[in-house]
Amino acid sequence: MIRVTVDSIRVSLLTQHRVVVLREAESRRYLPIWIGSFEADAIALAMQGHEPQRPMTHDLLKSVFSELGSTISHIVINDIQDSTFYARIVVEQGSHTIEIDARPSDAIALAVRADAPIYVETHVFETAGVLFDEEETTAEEQPKSASRTLTGATETDEPEPDASTDEGLSLFRDFINTLDIDDDEKNKGKKQ
Repeated sequence: MIRVTVDSIRVSLLTQHRVVVLREAESRRYLPIWIGSFEADAIALAMQGHEPQRPMTHDLLKSVFSELGSTISHIVINDIQDSTFYARIVVEQGSHTIEIDARPSDAIALAVRADAPIYVETHVFETAGVLFDEEETTAEEQPKSASRTLTGATETDEPEPDASTDEGLSLFRDFINTLDIDDDEKNKGKKQ
């Protein structure tokens, strides 16, 4: 497993879709995961240290684990199938280890609140990870922190691409272009 941190949360100005970007601890490799707006806000609020007046869902779940004498050991993004990521919350309760299936966005929101490590299985990074080399990126291209992103930064705040930045971002664009968002939107309409 590969240890990661939450690097940023990005917001698309056109679609309002959110992407949480995980960064490998010891490299310039990133894992972008599309998430819902509520989960993006929950992650960002926890990263910024904001305490809600009343517990939100992820705060409640953390409290439930605590009251039951359990600790959140770590979370792991353990699989990707058809552009859908899967995660597990690993909980220690006494001498027992419990693994709970979860959406990555919920697992990340819980991990940020519990200060638990976040891991990604190697095959997930090999499938969906994006590598940025130091010489391919400039200071202007560095991912923004969650606080910067949620206080008004959108994809229009990115620098205008030129020949050198376009080459450095091509891997990330290739990944984004493989996601089939149109089919997901059509399927949502059919379910309603």
